[in-house]
Amino acid sequence: MSYTTYKKIASVTVTASTAAAIEFTSIPATYTDLLLLSSTRSSTGTVNFRVSFNGSTTGYTSKLLYGDGSSALSANNSVTTAIDYSNYANASTETASTFSNNQVYIPNYVGSTNKSVSIETIRENNATAALVAMTAGLWSNTAAITSIKIEGDSASYVLHSTAVLYGIKRY
Repeated sequence: MSYTTYKKIASVTVTASTAAAIEFTSIPATYTDLLLLSSTRSSTGTVNFRVSFNGSTTGYTSKLLYGDGSSALSANNSVTTAIDYSNYANASTETASTFSNNQVYIPNYVGSTNKSVSIETIRENNATAALVAMTAGLWSNTAAITSIKIEGDSASYVLHSTAVLYGIKRY
């Protein structure tokens, strides 16, 4: 019989008025997969957030599928310095106290092959600007992932934005 366990590695909550990034460092190599859950809000308008690994700014590609309540679209990402479009955060101009919810799944993060990433995003709003998105990303690097950084392309996270990193082990 096999089973899977999740163990919280670390969590970060923005306790200042804003934070430019949320970062997890010294990720242990004792799990098979990683899961990063976040609840975020932007300091300005709706922005794209980016995920990068080990401080690297090369080798990233991603594709995005999303729906905004009136249309469904897809996009190839032109940003190669991180996985972009991966974490739309609720904007400061949208419904007060609403945060986006995001899930970043990274299988085989310590393996010696390129790293695939899947990201699901829900941006809630009591208006027409709600969004659901899925991003497929690839980091063309064979190094084990030891750190993860999520940051905005033009904004910061606001007070109470939170991210939790879990290690997943299969037995």
